[in-house]
Amino acid sequence: MKLIDLIEHFATEMETAGLHFGHGTDNAFDEACWMASAVLGLAPDFDESVFEREVAPAEENRFRDLVAERIASRKPLAYLLGEAWFCGMRFEISEHVLVPRSPLAELILEGFAPWMDPGKIRRVVDVGTGSGCLAIAVAKHWPEVEVDAVDISPEALTLARRNASRHDVADRVNCIESDLLEGVGDGRYDVILANPPYVPTASMADLPEEYRHEPRLGLEAGEDGLDLVRRLLDQAPSHLAPGGILVCEVGEAAEAADHLLAERQIEATWLDFEHGGEGVFLVDSLVR
Repeated sequence: MKLIDLIEHFATEMETAGLHFGHGTDNAFDEACWMASAVLGLAPDFDESVFEREVAPAEENRFRDLVAERIASRKPLAYLLGEAWFCGMRFEISEHVLVPRSPLAELILEGFAPWMDPGKIRRVVDVGTGSGCLAIAVAKHWPEVEVDAVDISPEALTLARRNASRHDVADRVNCIESDLLEGVGDGRYDVILANPPYVPTASMADLPEEYRHEPRLGLEAGEDGLDLVRRLLDQAPSHLAPGGILVCEVGEAAEAADHLLAERQIEATWLDFEHGGEGVFLVDSLVR
């Protein structure tokens, strides 16, 4: 069979099974293409001409087995493959960390412009680094920048260190076990980058089954989803360099976060992204 025929067939199977797509893809066809790239050893953004390729029986069987496992387990595909792509880079992934899917990739590629001069950024901290994807993307795309990657999970930090070595930035990505910024001493940063847990406790039970395979520690954040954001706003002023910015993703807790920022009289900019994504605010007035 041609690859396109298999992709369309398996995409229909996944749709019929009622899978949720939100961990690297947002639809069944793209997920089937990602599966095909893994099975056939292709780049995930393979050229459309590959659709006409004839698929060998052994490859078809591997493809079919992967689809069957995805349907039976309801695990995100990244966990089944042990890897995910972010900022054009491949990262090792396990169920100790969230699957990378942040719109912050776009901001990293732009060097945090226009809010910062990319050439003047020297230190960045990634709060709740997980697999290390944000921290490593910053270090990889901006060679003059040193990054502290902090997380409360030792398992996550072990994975982040392996990913930093994989991408040859281990000398500029310092992995630190820390509850938010408590473990960074008197460090000050040009950019505090954070994608903390932000799912309200009451919403956890309503998440699609795929999310329940992710670590609860990386998702749940109290009654309104802002338990960690409140603490981060308290800590950030003491760790920002002059002219520094805080960038924080809060997802579905955006409305509650907007009220929190207003209560604290903090002026924030809610960012728009060319390639999709929302619920990210930026603050440039916290330095003290």
